[in-house]
Amino acid sequence: MTDDSFFEELSSATEAELGKMARTPSRLKAKVFSALLAQQAESGPLLSVSGCEASGRPLCVFEKAVEILPVGERIKSLNFCRVCHARVAAEKMERAPIFWPHCPYSEFQNR
Repeated sequence: MTDDSFFEELSSATEAELGKMARTPSRLKAKVFSALLAQQAESGPLLSVSGCEASGRPLCVFEKAVEILPVGERIKSLNFCRVCHARVAAEKMERAPIFWPHCPYSEFQNR
């Protein structure tokens, strides 16, 4: 069985009776995102916040503050989500009170 067919079968087995797809808990999305970002940071420097914005991804309010600081690219390439209180709230609460534009943890909330 290929990975694609396995996940298709798994997906069809988890659909709700009314034909609606089950929603992934926002806490799980936040924890998976945090783990992926931490793993990516271990393998080498992340793209700087300036580079992220240049590639078309909008920055959250905290990343924007770092971007305008007069610091080097090494500092701008740190994992700022790791120390953000939005990450902590999103990993601990379903429907966490996070409303910042362009924050991935805010976007994970099932509202």
